[in-house]
This record gives sequence, structure tokens and C-alpha cells, in this order.
Amino acid sequence: MTHDRIHARKPTHDIERWSVGTIERVTERDGHCVFDVRTDAGETVELVVTVAIRDLVLRRLDLEEGELPIGTRVWYRKRGGISGG
Repeated sequence: MTHDRIHARKPTHDIERWSVGTIERVTERDGHCVFDVRTDAGETVELVVTVAIRDLVLRRLDLEEGELPIGTRVWYRKRGGISGG
């Protein structure tokens, strides 16, 4: 499986390769984490990452305890996803 990439902070390298979006939802599927991210064009992109990457991104968002990441800006690169479903 190829996982997507997501950053809580603006990347410092290859910035032209990254897209910007806003988190709409964070769920789990088949042992992976799924971020639904709204692009600046209004489309929703599904990003599939490991649970460890989810934890890292959420930690770096500097959220208050109990605060949800919905509406938070992130940088991402779409690479893969869960095949077959």
C-alpha cells in the first residue's frame, strides 16, 4: 500500500509539490487513518495515512485538549490509498 502524505505545518522543501486544504473529518478504516480534506477549490480529497502519522499530525496542530482538528489547515500530497475499498 502506498500512503498519502500530510503535514500540520507548511513544508520547507519542494513547496510546489504540496497542496493546501482544510480538515473536514478524521476517521479510521482497515487499520489506517483517513483524513477528508477540503481543497481551496471546494473539492474533498481523501488521504490515507498510518495511525502513527495521524498522531504526529494531530500533535503538531497544537490543539487544546479535547479540541477537534476540523477546520484546521494542512499541507498534503496524494499518493495512494486503500485499494479495493
